[in-house]
Amino acid sequence: MASALRDGVSGLDVTMRLTLAVLALASGVYTYLGVRDLLDGAPVITFLAALIYSAAVSVAIYAFWSFLMRFLPHVKDWASRVWLTLALVLGAAMIVAMSSWLNAAALAGSAAIEQHLAVTLQAYTRDLDAAHNRALGTQSLLPDIQLASTRFARLAEAERGGALTGTGGSGTVVQLLTQMSGQLDDLGREVGESAERAKSLYEEGGGHLAEMRELVSGQGPIKGRSDAFAGAALKLVGTIAALEQTSMAPAVKRAAEDLSAGFIAPAANGASADLQGRQSEVVGSVERAVTVQAAALAAAAEAIAAEPAVEPARFQPLSTAEAVLRYSGDFLPSWAGAISIDLLPAVLVLILCVVEAAIRREGSLAAAETMSAADLIAAMRLLREVDEERVPARLAARAEVAAGAAEAAVRPEGSEEPRAEADPPREDGPAGLKDVTEDGSVTQLPPRGRKRE
Repeated sequence: MASALRDGVSGLDVTMRLTLAVLALASGVYTYLGVRDLLDGAPVITFLAALIYSAAVSVAIYAFWSFLMRFLPHVKDWASRVWLTLALVLGAAMIVAMSSWLNAAALAGSAAIEQHLAVTLQAYTRDLDAAHNRALGTQSLLPDIQLASTRFARLAEAERGGALTGTGGSGTVVQLLTQMSGQLDDLGREVGESAERAKSLYEEGGGHLAEMRELVSGQGPIKGRSDAFAGAALKLVGTIAALEQTSMAPAVKRAAEDLSAGFIAPAANGASADLQGRQSEVVGSVERAVTVQAAALAAAAEAIAAEPAVEPARFQPLSTAEAVLRYSGDFLPSWAGAISIDLLPAVLVLILCVVEAAIRREGSLAAAETMSAADLIAAMRLLREVDEERVPARLAARAEVAAGAAEAAVRPEGSEEPRAEADPPREDGPAGLKDVTEDGSVTQLPPRGRKRE
């Protein structure tokens, strides 16, 4: 298995280099597309800056993963493995920071800006509806105003026949009731006219929204569509502000308060004192009725006016990178693809680590599996040549020992005998000692302390 794994690693070396180069180049291209929208200035300077940055990213990715592929699979001690793994994690994070998010901006930048335009369009639609509803809120008071006006008009008509004072004609009471009915009719007409203005403004805002929808779902460069969308959004904000001003709730509240506070009771003009007394009594009743009606209208108008005003947000243009970051949750596939381009070599590094670990577990058997018959014959010849070179060296050592023994034999009595030099060379073996003879052969000697038999 080890030989097959080694052959596989060697055979895939060019493939791994080519794969790493292609991935680094692809990441550099998408990084260029992403960073180009972030730079501002002269076209030539922007092009060169984006090109240099993308080239630096490609070189950094290729060099980083090449280093790890060369070193991490062959490291054996755990301390070095831990440090290289930390370097891998740190480098991967730096690659994501300098390249992957720009790749995502290039892959999904236009779609992210369209998403931003769609979200903004939805918010403007909601604001326009809210402003329109608030402008039409006063229309709920129109039935009450018309009902009060009709009631006063009917009382005036009844008084002409003497239903209130007992004396027919167009006296003080009839004039007062007719005046109250007229004021309420005027207020009702103003409220109705405000509904027409609100309707007209709402239709105008709907036209702006239709234009903005076409820009969101249209074709063409996203930058031009975003600029046109900003212009339409500005017009829509003005329409919403105009709708806010058409609300009649504050005007109805003021009119109702004036109706009560500014009530002036006319002097009785009856022909007799009795008629004048009845007229004054009816006028007092009318005043109390006007006060109650005015208080009800003022309270209802105040409740409508107390609703929070609609404040549409200003449209904020975004670059492709900013849009991708803001709406990242909507573009997870694009993010996954952008990150995979940069971090796919980490899988190759892991595969190499596993394969090299399996090769090391085979140990010395790996060399035996790859040895051919020719390699075995060459190894035997080399061993024989080494043995032949060692025999003359052993004979020379034997001659030196013999010369030392002869010299010790002729030495005067009482002199110190160099015993170590007189003894023949011995080699310790597992069963005792080994002696080298003159012809180069090795004989087994008994362990020290025993006599040679």
